[in-house]
Amino acid sequence: MKKKYTVIIEETVSNVFEIVADDEKQAKSIASEKYKSGDFVLVPGELVAKQIQVCNNGDILIDWEEF
Repeated sequence: MKKKYTVIIEETVSNVFEIVADDEKQAKSIASEKYKSGDFVLVPGELVAKQIQVCNNGDILIDWEEF
């Protein structure tokens, strides 16, 4: 008999942005604000990693693994 499973796929995407700032803290702050405001967008970006997990009724049957 077939069962229903919940499959979760997670991707990690990266992109490179250049920022002019006085120091690394300011660079991080500027980048964070630009990301939140939608100025820095990661799509399509570069796929860095992807993983999958399989569950059934809240029980993890296959824990996170890269695929």
